[in-house]
Amino acid sequence: MKQYAVAVVGIGLVGSEMLRVLRERNFPAKSYKVLATRERIEEIGGYSYEVVPASVEAFQGVDIAFFAGTEGAKGASQLYGWAAVEKGTVVIDKGDDFRMDPRVPLIVPEVNPHHLKSHQGVIASPNCSTIPIVMVLAPLHQRAKIKRVVVSTYQSVSGSGRLAVVELEGQIQAYQGNEPMHPEVYPHPIAFNLIPEISSLKPEYPGYYGEEVKMIQETRKILDEPNMAITATCVRVPVFNAHSEAINIEFEETITPEEVREILAQTSGVKVLDSPEKHLYPTPRDVSGKDEVYVGRIRKDPSVKNGIDLWVVGDNIRKGAALNAAQIAEKMIEMGLIT
Repeated sequence: MKQYAVAVVGIGLVGSEMLRVLRERNFPAKSYKVLATRERIEEIGGYSYEVVPASVEAFQGVDIAFFAGTEGAKGASQLYGWAAVEKGTVVIDKGDDFRMDPRVPLIVPEVNPHHLKSHQGVIASPNCSTIPIVMVLAPLHQRAKIKRVVVSTYQSVSGSGRLAVVELEGQIQAYQGNEPMHPEVYPHPIAFNLIPEISSLKPEYPGYYGEEVKMIQETRKILDEPNMAITATCVRVPVFNAHSEAINIEFEETITPEEVREILAQTSGVKVLDSPEKHLYPTPRDVSGKDEVYVGRIRKDPSVKNGIDLWVVGDNIRKGAALNAAQIAEKMIEMGLIT
């Protein structure tokens, strides 16, 4: 198998996990280059990496570059993404700069790999809250056309990066010591609290924050359903890792909970854990570190004719970020799109 010169841009939670995932999956890399803002040595997963400052020139000779900044971080892909493409690099971007760009396919490999054929050098990986929902919606939509989706998310602090994890740890300690909490990453203390605000308010969707708009727009793009009725409320919760989602789906035709379980049990990348009478359903603690998206609490919604409720949990740093990007590259190699 041909091997590729690989670069990872950004060495935060996602970049570090990206390197671990690539090594774990025996990605056909002949070399790794790590680009960030300053020069240093990083030890990750038992390997030592020399980190060099990012520049346009640094992409010379790089076959595949993974842009791995924290969700919402701006700058790297805007500065270097298309410039890297001009040097012959295929760019897989975890950031949100180009997700809705018509030149850029937005990919979950289990859902819409056919969109890769139209790529122009930059491929976007969806938001960490979008990936779990489309993993579930896509196979169900094929069976019974979806009429409307209502989703509420419960998103862990790791989605905001290392500083947010440290902030939650510190606030837990402050609470135990009966000391004041001083929020910096979030507008309110996150420990023992819920914050229904992720990103900034978006004028094109009055009253909606950016994370909610991403879920709506990205889901429509991935599923090729530009007019799908979908609404979202995204909430930051005091959980260290893994995002959870309560999803209500209204279908055009009847579909039973038993059919939903059967379809999802046969879906690549999805695991069904649904025995509520035995207290078995996905939780962030159990799903953290897992590659699959887990689904449980599958039940009929009695308030509408063809409604289904379900509960979805996925590791936002793995499948929600690093793993999905690695799978995009693997799929492109498989399809002969990276030579």
